[in-house]
Amino acid sequence: MDRKKVGEELLKRLGREKVLTDELDLMYYSYDSSFLTKLKPVPPLAVVLPKSTEDVQTVMRFAYENGINVIPRGAGTGETGGCVAINDGIVLDLSTFDEIVEIDVSNMQVIVRPGIVHAQLNKELAKYNLFFPPDPGSSQMCTVGGMVANNASGLRAVKYGCTEQYVLGLEVVLPNGDIITTGGLKSKAIKNVSGLNLTKLMVGSEGILGVITKIRLRCWPKPKARGIAMAVFDNLDDAPATVLEVYQAGIMPSGIEILDSSAIEAVNQFKPEIGLPAAEAILLFEVDGNPPSVEYEGNTIKEIASRRARLVEWATDPKRMAELWEGRSVTAAAAARVRKDGSRIFAGEDISVPLSKVADTLRAIRKLGDKYGIKVVNYGHIGDGNVHSAPVINPENPEEVEKVQKLVHEIHLLAIEMGGTTTGEHGVGVVRREYAQLEHGLAHKYMQEIKKVFDPKGIMNPGKLI
Repeated sequence: MDRKKVGEELLKRLGREKVLTDELDLMYYSYDSSFLTKLKPVPPLAVVLPKSTEDVQTVMRFAYENGINVIPRGAGTGETGGCVAINDGIVLDLSTFDEIVEIDVSNMQVIVRPGIVHAQLNKELAKYNLFFPPDPGSSQMCTVGGMVANNASGLRAVKYGCTEQYVLGLEVVLPNGDIITTGGLKSKAIKNVSGLNLTKLMVGSEGILGVITKIRLRCWPKPKARGIAMAVFDNLDDAPATVLEVYQAGIMPSGIEILDSSAIEAVNQFKPEIGLPAAEAILLFEVDGNPPSVEYEGNTIKEIASRRARLVEWATDPKRMAELWEGRSVTAAAAARVRKDGSRIFAGEDISVPLSKVADTLRAIRKLGDKYGIKVVNYGHIGDGNVHSAPVINPENPEEVEKVQKLVHEIHLLAIEMGGTTTGEHGVGVVRREYAQLEHGLAHKYMQEIKKVFDPKGIMNPGKLI
C-alpha cells in the first residue's frame, strides 16, 4: 500500500488530529539521535499520535491486515536508529500519550502511560516522598515508555539497577491487535512469580514484540541525604582498583562516574572555569540515604581513595556538590567541542565491560582513536563497567565518516573480546544488530523464534535488535 493510501486509511479511522502525513512532518520522524539516521534518514509512510489503547489497537489491526510495518517511538532521543522506519511503515508517536493513571502511595507503585517524561514523573512522585530510581542522562526529555523498551539505566544504575527491576506489569497491544496485561490482570502485588515472566520479556524488546500502552512501576522512598566525593588519579589503573576496594568495604554508592584524561581535557576546554585537575582519571562517587549513613560512607570512601589518589574531596554542601558534579554533567556537551569543525557522533558509545577490564578498555579505545586519527572522549559509569566513547569528526568529510564507522566497529568487537557487551544501556536498534549472533550464539536463534511467535508477519519494528 503506497504512502497516500496509508495516510487516507488512517485519517478515515482516527481523524486528522491524530495522523500526520505532510512531507515536512514525516521528515522530522526520519531521525533519532543516532549518526546512522543522519547519514540515511528514512521518512515513514505516516505518523499516528494515539490518545488511547484503542487508538493503538486500531492502528495495529489495520497494519496487520495489510502487512504494513509499525514502529513505536517515544521522544526520539534514542541513539541507535531504533524508532525510525528503516523499512518503511507507520510510526506510532507515543510521546503525547503521557497520562499518570494512578499514584498508589500505599502500595509503593505508579501506573503511567508510555509518553510520560522521566523527570516529570519523578517531580510528581516527589510530592509523596517517592521516586522512580533509574536516572538516564536524558531525564528531561526521554519517555518512560522508551526507557522500558530499551531497559534504560543511567548514572545511578550501580546501586539502583536498570528499568527492568521496577516494572511490575505492562499493558501491551500485540501485532494482531490483541491486548495483553502482564504481571497479573488485577495485581497490585510487588512480588509475583505466577506464569512465564512476559513482563521481563517485553522490557528491553525495543518494540519488536508489541506496543506498550500502560506501565505499572515500583517506586522507592526518596533518600533524605546525599554527598559527593571526587578523587583524582595519576595512574588509570588506580581508579577501578579504588572502586573495587570501596565495594569490598561494604559500601554501595548510588553512582560512580569516571572521566579519563580525554574527558578532563574536553571539560576544561569547554568550561575553563570548572578547572578540573589534569590527571589520568577522575572518579566521582555519589552516596545517598539517611544523613548518618551518608556521612559514614562518604568519609570511608575518602579514606579508601586517599590510598591511591593524588587529591580527594568529600562534600555534602549542595553548592559544593553541584560544583564537583558539574564537570561530569557537561562532559557530553564538552566532547562535541574538542574541535571547531567537529561533531560528536552516536554510533558505539555505551559498551559495558567487567570492572576489572575498564582500564584496559579505555587504553584500547585510545589506541583505536590513534589508529584512525580520530579524537575520542571517554567517560562513563565505572561502577557497572559502562564506558561511553564519544568520537568527534567532521561529518561532512566522507573520509572521516568511513574511518569512524571502522572505529566504532572495532569498539564493539573490543567490548565482546573484553567479556562485555556492545550496549550497556542505550539499546541495540539498527546500529548493533549485526553483533547479535557473535554476542549471543545459539540463544540468538531462539530470540528469533520468540519474535515469530508474537509477530508472525514480521511487522513490528523490523530490522531492529535481532
